Amino acid sequence: MPPRPYLTTLDAVALIVGLVIGVGIFRAPQLVAENTGSLELFLGVWAAGGVLSFIGALCYAELTSAYPNAGGEYHFLRRAFGSDLSFLFAWSRSSVIQTGSIAILAYVFADYMAPILSLEQKSSPVLAVGVVVALTGLNLAGLRHGKRTQVLLTIAELIGLGTVIVAGLFLLDAPAAVEAPAVAGAPSGLAGLGLAMVFVLLTYGGWNEAAYISAEVRDGPRAMTRTLLWGIGIITTLYLLANLAYVHALGLDGVAGSSVVAADLMHAALGPQGATLLSLVVAVSALGSANATIITGARTTYALGRDFGAFHLLGRWNDQGSTPVNALFLQGLLALGLVAFGAVARSGFETMVAYTAPVFWFFLALAALSVIVLRQREPERPRPFRVPLYPLTPLIFFGAALFMLYASVRYAGTGALVGVAVMLAGVPVLFLIRARTPRVAESTESG
Repeated sequence: MPPRPYLTTLDAVALIVGLVIGVGIFRAPQLVAENTGSLELFLGVWAAGGVLSFIGALCYAELTSAYPNAGGEYHFLRRAFGSDLSFLFAWSRSSVIQTGSIAILAYVFADYMAPILSLEQKSSPVLAVGVVVALTGLNLAGLRHGKRTQVLLTIAELIGLGTVIVAGLFLLDAPAAVEAPAVAGAPSGLAGLGLAMVFVLLTYGGWNEAAYISAEVRDGPRAMTRTLLWGIGIITTLYLLANLAYVHALGLDGVAGSSVVAADLMHAALGPQGATLLSLVVAVSALGSANATIITGARTTYALGRDFGAFHLLGRWNDQGSTPVNALFLQGLLALGLVAFGAVARSGFETMVAYTAPVFWFFLALAALSVIVLRQREPERPRPFRVPLYPLTPLIFFGAALFMLYASVRYAGTGALVGVAVMLAGVPVLFLIRARTPRVAESTESG
């Protein structure tokens, strides 16, 4: 059975806000401050991130309203550029991007919760496994359980981030003393600005996940437009307030010198109890992002199985629970494998950006271009929402995505080759599938 509309607009907004407001806002400000050097640029790039995300949301609002489908970007790319390219996207997303994100977020939760629970740091892999198993099991039980959990976690995230904002803006009169050592070799000029935007837009990343629930939101395609625009508006407002709070509490040099900027802020405002509270906030944020990533990630794997006969077992939809059971199960197994790998050799925040960002921005650029391609290819298609200032708006987002692709490759260096290699590893798999198994006919689900 295909997906049915089961989510309200509030559910969808909670899912997107919960997915986006993860651990990035507690880690990225230091890296952004290092690469801007002035308060105006620091706040400016965060505002620019919101504007670019809003432009991207306008493009996605047209795509999701015209082509509501559980495959999300996979479905858009398939209609615009063909099944081969969409297969590579689904391969990259299913094998590394989403499952890697789930494993990382599970580890972040474990790292912050272990001290609170008085556990040794070596217990983090066990806690991470528990997170993946519990959240996957919750969503295997049905979308109703997953969405209720997501709404509660999103509310907790907003309360926690709101506490940080209030503490930074109102409980401290002068910047706290935080040592800010000089950053050796920090880029300057356009290179520094580009690198800052890599981390800013990474922190904003996730709003595009709304595409994967477009077939499951009630009230028709216009609800997806409301979901995207409300979601981006809430996220941008909170991010600007949070960074104003960081600067007000610690000063720009203090932000640049602190890898735990939110913890330093809370410690300065409320003492050790404040730092413990912040740890709970980060843990809950990681849990909310992991749950949302599990929900949306499995939809791509489901669409892949629906359209390619070799993966038909993944294309089964449980109508009773309104969830892709087999896709969720496989995703959980892959995430557990990455958790096990992380127990031996764990990568840091910056390394994961290097691995995933170039591939992510490559496909996001193609998604922006698909707005124009599909307008030309399917002009009679009903479009309840049309992106304003067409074709300028999608071209702006396409150009921004290309710049981010360049900036992320420049930042990642040889590290970018790893993500690209994983993506290209899908090419021989694709040829093998085409040689041995006929593809399923183009899905007509939701158009």
